[in-house]
Amino acid sequence: MCGLLGILTALGDAPRYVDPVAHALPCMRHRGPDEDGTWNDDDVVFGFNRLSIIDLEHSHQPLQWDPEGEEGKKGKAARYSLTFNGEIYNYVELREELQAAGYSFNTSGDSETIVVGYHHWGEDVVNHLRGMFAFAVWDATERTMFLARDQFGIKPMFYATTEAGTVFGSEKKSILDMAEAIGLDKSLDDRAIVHYTDLQYVPEPETLHAGIRRLESGCHATLRPGDEVKAVRYFRPDFTPVPVPSGTEDALFRKIADALQDSVAKHMRADVTVGSFLSGGIDSTAIAALAKQHNPDLITFTTGFEREGYSEVDVAAESAEAIGVEHVVKVVSPEEFAAAVPKIIWYLDDPVADPALVPLYFVAAAARERVKVVLSGEGADELFGGYTIYKEPLSLAPFDKVPSPIKKVLNKLGQALPEGQRGKSLLLRGTTPMEERYYGNARSFNYEQLERVLKIARPEWDHREVTAPIYAESEKFDPVSRMQHLDLFTWMRGDILVKADKITMANSLELRVPFLDKVVFDVARTIPYDLKISHDTTKYALRRAMELIVPPHVINRKKLGFPVPIRHWLAGPELYDWARSIIEESRTEDIFNKAEVLAMLDEHRVSMNSGHGPDHSRRLWTVIAFMIWHGIFVENRIHPDIDEQDYPVQL
Repeated sequence: MCGLLGILTALGDAPRYVDPVAHALPCMRHRGPDEDGTWNDDDVVFGFNRLSIIDLEHSHQPLQWDPEGEEGKKGKAARYSLTFNGEIYNYVELREELQAAGYSFNTSGDSETIVVGYHHWGEDVVNHLRGMFAFAVWDATERTMFLARDQFGIKPMFYATTEAGTVFGSEKKSILDMAEAIGLDKSLDDRAIVHYTDLQYVPEPETLHAGIRRLESGCHATLRPGDEVKAVRYFRPDFTPVPVPSGTEDALFRKIADALQDSVAKHMRADVTVGSFLSGGIDSTAIAALAKQHNPDLITFTTGFEREGYSEVDVAAESAEAIGVEHVVKVVSPEEFAAAVPKIIWYLDDPVADPALVPLYFVAAAARERVKVVLSGEGADELFGGYTIYKEPLSLAPFDKVPSPIKKVLNKLGQALPEGQRGKSLLLRGTTPMEERYYGNARSFNYEQLERVLKIARPEWDHREVTAPIYAESEKFDPVSRMQHLDLFTWMRGDILVKADKITMANSLELRVPFLDKVVFDVARTIPYDLKISHDTTKYALRRAMELIVPPHVINRKKLGFPVPIRHWLAGPELYDWARSIIEESRTEDIFNKAEVLAMLDEHRVSMNSGHGPDHSRRLWTVIAFMIWHGIFVENRIHPDIDEQDYPVQL
């Protein structure tokens, strides 16, 4: 787990960019505080911050490799150079396969398997890798740069192309630091701002800066000096449920359990201590219980708040006792919460309006005092059908029999009903096609609300601009699989995985996600609908598969995660004044109607204190997070206190 930064120059003048790359590296030192370095030839500069996890004494990056071996390199530079962020969990098996094919290795780490595999398989190397990755391989002989990102988008890759060449890196702020050197226009992208405000995250491949984009999950690109990045998709998550005859379900449950057992075993590979996050749900509990089989001294970590109903600390502690692990708890106060937000948004690069980022930051900091790697349960909901809204196709099934003309009448009736009227939501959802009503697991505003608050809103920039192409790829899927498919490309990679990477890396902590594994997905994609949503629960097949692994008090427990009481805090003494000052001081009058935002804050306070009226907390948090981001990266008015902590290489 590391931070990479590089430039493929357009004019073969790479030496002039060595200093700008070296100058930009420290802003992402948190991604790799153990060592740093640069390398260049006439075309390329690579920079790197390393968090040493495997092969601690070797596998230094940027890494050089030549197919002729050490003897062949005498008198000439190596053919290949690599910068790599992530982990390859099947590197032992790949190494053995490549050695059998006649290749030699200079290290015992996972990085070298990428570059040797690239020489052997070419672009198809990505289909042999089982892990999380974003990497760049420079072939000095062919003068080509190969950029690639893992199947699900666990690791980030930003890039910008100017007349100077193409800059790419793990963090957008490092590219912004090079803006003057490469002639990058730092103008904001209005469409991306609208999408963010609508969805609570910036959808790939956009960023809030018009000149910087992201290589999408499951994509790679090959370019020569002077080329622009043209991404090629190599991985499409195809859900193909396979019917399971009655009485044979146990065979599927065993396949799920075996796949997870194997994934966790490989995710435990490290030369440093591995711990695990633990909330009160089945996902993290299953991972921790499986990890305990490989590390009897496993330490687990959880977080919560002192407000009733917003903490899983007690359940997590009960789970830790049941599986026999040491357990660490971090309770976050409202004061700590508010103080940490600007720092967290700086680490994010672009805002993500998910308050769960804050408790995650604190539990990651607590974990980094004891371990260097943690496992977590991200991805289980998207792969196994865990969100409650996935029950919607079943609950709305009666509307499928209603003729279209009657549906239109019912839809108009639903629109006419007042907000909060019982039955309004059901009528609207049941009479609206899935492609229009389901936009993933988060949406802050409907268009009318968006238009009142956001001055730059346009009708053509609504959520369907993001979701329509994704829906077009899933026309043959069943309704639940279509929802899962959409979430893999929107909510999961826009929110879940961004916060997982950015917030743990903010604490120089490597987070691994065993559910998001190729072998696990190959089983999950075959689960039929009636074994995803069944017996009035979600993730039914996963729950059955984990019955002998997960403690009984967790196996059927509803999902909670790390909830945050912002709906109460924004209306009370904890955060109301804090939020109001952020809105008033923000210089975003050209983007937001601040009077409307302030009115929304006051209406929210009245609603929460009276017990009647709308809950605006998600909408408010979306705007507040953007305003803090704008104060940091555009106005240069907010200056978060970023700690420079030094950690030992081995922990």
